[in-house]
Amino acid sequence: MASRGRRGGVTAREEDESRREEQAEQQAPAPQGPVLPPPPPVDYGVFMQGLVQAMQTQAHTQAALQAQLEAKGEMEQYLKEKKASQKRPATTFQRQDKKKAVY
Repeated sequence: MASRGRRGGVTAREEDESRREEQAEQQAPAPQGPVLPPPPPVDYGVFMQGLVQAMQTQAHTQAALQAQLEAKGEMEQYLKEKKASQKRPATTFQRQDKKKAVY
């Protein structure tokens, strides 16, 4: 018995899909716009100086942010302690009445 719709184990549907894909690849539009000239040569010494400077700036920024974060934690602790001390009953100055000396 011969099977219908098959040629060499590939169905007609699969052949149609592969043809469509090939045609779509061939009909892909060419890039539009002006063609740019190649970039100028790079001076790697200047590039490395800039890179080092950027890394140093980042390190300084990171250190400053860390210092701010630590100061914030200390400030929060200070405020907690201050608030707790205000809740405690303060020892008020109590005047002790001295008995008047009778002469």
